[in-house]
Amino acid sequence: MAESLLFSFAESLLRKLATAAVQEASLGFGVDRQLQQMKATTALIKAVLLDAEQKNPHSSALSEWLVQVKRVFSEAEDIVDDFDCEALRKHVANTYGGSSRKVRRFFSTSNPVVYRLRMAHHIQDINTRLAKLADQRSMFGLQIIDHVTRVVQLREMTHSHVNPSNVTGREHDKREIVKLLVQDDDRESLSIIPIVGMGGLGKTTLAKLVFNDTTIHACFQLRMWVCVSNDFELRNVLIKILSSAPNPASVNFNSFETEQLQNHLRNKLQDQKFLLVLDDVWNEDPARWDELKEIMDLSVKGSKILVTTRSHAVVAAMHTKSSNSYLLECLSEEDSLSLFLKSAFEDGDEKKHPQFSEIGKEIVKKCGGLPLAVKTLGSSLFSKFDKKEWESIRDNEIWNSKQNEKGIFPALKLSYDQLPSYLKPCFASFSLYQQDSVFTAAEVCMLWGALGFLPPPKQGESMTDISTQFLHELWTRSFLLDFVDLGGDCYFKLHDLVSDLAVFVGKGEFERIHHRNPKISENIQHLAFEENNFYGETLLPTSPRTVIFLNGGSDKDFLKTLLSRCKCLRYLNLKNCEYESLPRCIGKLKHLRFLSLAKNEKLKELPYSLCKLQNLQTLFLNGCIKLQMLPKGLENLISLRHLAITTTQAAFPEEVIAKLTSLENLYISYCDNLRSLFEQVQLLTLKTFHLCNCGSLKSVSFHAIRNLEGLVIKNCDNLDLSLGLGSQISNSRLKYVVLTDLPQLLTLPQWLQGCANTLRSLLIQQCMNLKEFPEWLPTLIHLKVLEIGHCPNLLSFPLHHLTNLEDLQIIGCPALSKRFHPIIGYDWHRISHVKKVYIGRSL
Repeated sequence: MAESLLFSFAESLLRKLATAAVQEASLGFGVDRQLQQMKATTALIKAVLLDAEQKNPHSSALSEWLVQVKRVFSEAEDIVDDFDCEALRKHVANTYGGSSRKVRRFFSTSNPVVYRLRMAHHIQDINTRLAKLADQRSMFGLQIIDHVTRVVQLREMTHSHVNPSNVTGREHDKREIVKLLVQDDDRESLSIIPIVGMGGLGKTTLAKLVFNDTTIHACFQLRMWVCVSNDFELRNVLIKILSSAPNPASVNFNSFETEQLQNHLRNKLQDQKFLLVLDDVWNEDPARWDELKEIMDLSVKGSKILVTTRSHAVVAAMHTKSSNSYLLECLSEEDSLSLFLKSAFEDGDEKKHPQFSEIGKEIVKKCGGLPLAVKTLGSSLFSKFDKKEWESIRDNEIWNSKQNEKGIFPALKLSYDQLPSYLKPCFASFSLYQQDSVFTAAEVCMLWGALGFLPPPKQGESMTDISTQFLHELWTRSFLLDFVDLGGDCYFKLHDLVSDLAVFVGKGEFERIHHRNPKISENIQHLAFEENNFYGETLLPTSPRTVIFLNGGSDKDFLKTLLSRCKCLRYLNLKNCEYESLPRCIGKLKHLRFLSLAKNEKLKELPYSLCKLQNLQTLFLNGCIKLQMLPKGLENLISLRHLAITTTQAAFPEEVIAKLTSLENLYISYCDNLRSLFEQVQLLTLKTFHLCNCGSLKSVSFHAIRNLEGLVIKNCDNLDLSLGLGSQISNSRLKYVVLTDLPQLLTLPQWLQGCANTLRSLLIQQCMNLKEFPEWLPTLIHLKVLEIGHCPNLLSFPLHHLTNLEDLQIIGCPALSKRFHPIIGYDWHRISHVKKVYIGRSL
């Protein structure tokens, strides 16, 4: 399926060939005419790619032609990127080299004449192969198809949690499941209620409706939600359950043994009537079910476990009564049409376009009552008023194809086909991650930026802005789930079926390697290793762009082979590995844009050659608790946008970091020797700043980072946030602020008042001594999200005038929970206008 991404790759290559930097380099090296020829031939091939993709399934010869096109496009991209590398190398050498022979030698490359001849030879070879491929296109009778990309009109954003008014046709199902949950069984103290149905039916949405129902709130003292998926290993399930329960002490259970975990859980459940939701369960082993149930059954009458699953074999393994199972059916045709029209039109607009409603009825019939298919197709047609576009959806031949073994049904694939070309590789990249992964905009920005999927930012725009816009487009088309926009960042998940779709369309280009799929195709460009026990047996492709170790690694020989052989890497994620050092040859990965060594807890040093990577946009060293010193020459990484640091060195190199003029995001964690920050420097390009677990830190000059949009401070016990009485930062641009585990915080710092016109999200967690919110809180008139968790001494706060507040969560704050409890709280009327309110009970 990766051939469907070729059109977007051709667009990307043409965009790069047209940049001023490449044109300047081509003139300097005397290859301008050859690159113009490359550009023209690429455009010829691009013109017929859309037709080729449609005809590809019917011709093995055409499929091989597309493989050859992909290979040549990749090599051409390497040539173009090489010019950028050379320009950056010269810039660094001229900026920091000066008269120093050592520095000039460090950044020297081969003889300029030899380099020019080598590049000219490569370009000529690519042009010859491209011309041959262009001539061959006539053999397949390919036609030119015009393709106009446009940005989808964005809907108004809503909160990620389920809103009953947005759910169609499930009220009866909800009532029946609530009835099953509240009824007591005299013979059982703990019952399991499974919701069973195929993927895309809305089992999770239905479970959320039930979980948040007021009857359920009143019936169960304790409610817990756990997403299980494929991992039903007892220890991991116990950790998830404990982590989902209210936890005033904020205990980290990951280091506990199974015996300790089961003791903690039984103590927490003692004398509590509880509801546990286990979402997306695949375990078919009865012994594992019996083991979990034995731990959780404390003879409290009426406790329930609600399970969502696609598999009837899972239900059989639970040994639950057949009368307790709830088989979720497809939506009725009437409800399906209602959901489709709600997704395809603004409220009431369907009445203005009756001809589209009639076509919509025919499309809905083909969706078979599957809510995810109905909503996704409806969203893909939102704001489209060309009758031919609607008819092409209705009449597409994909409806006649069979659903494949991974559950990729025609409606979702058709919605993918309707995506603009620039979104297709972005969507396919999700296939590198495991199901149930939680994504952030910052994370995907780093991946998409490193792989060249994002266009250059316009004036006043950042790469994060572009990636967030792309995510909003995917969200409007219902490809993203549980989407939460915090103002400066957002996070989301993928529905399992959408995740399967990403794997399907990315196959041949993006692959996750594991024991069930150990083979690597020669043409694979993006790899994610799920296991680390067969690296030595793996034959690497010649030019991968992406390598990710999802679960760590420690094979030094494999790493050295990887770095020495795969010289075209753009994205290398070695998180959670066990390396003490890196091979010096890493400095030869001149195309590398992303490098994560996060949580390499044995890493002691980094090679000096690392600072040769002028293309590097992201460097993560957070959690490298034994790293003694950052490499000298860090200022040479002039493209760096994202930097995360953990180091034991006493003198923090803030002067060096201040020289990184492209730096947008800075993460500092576990720097125990750090006393103060930014007293002598200005970091005016910084957009987000994360400061975590720096126990000795006493002061931060926030005036030095006045252009921040996002601020996260966590577990810095000695940090003084006050900046002095009455001090504030005027014209602050902060959009979201997170303050966590700060026992010294008694009230909000005065300087936050300076962001009254920009702040959209404020999250405060585990601030045990926080006693009050200031009277100026209502001046934060643009605040949309306010979350307060486990601040037991906070008794009240002013909420008047916060008319834009959409999402309010209060957890582990007894006094506040009582005052603002829905309906019965005496201050409920002050927050009843908020769209989404969650008041959590603490134990």
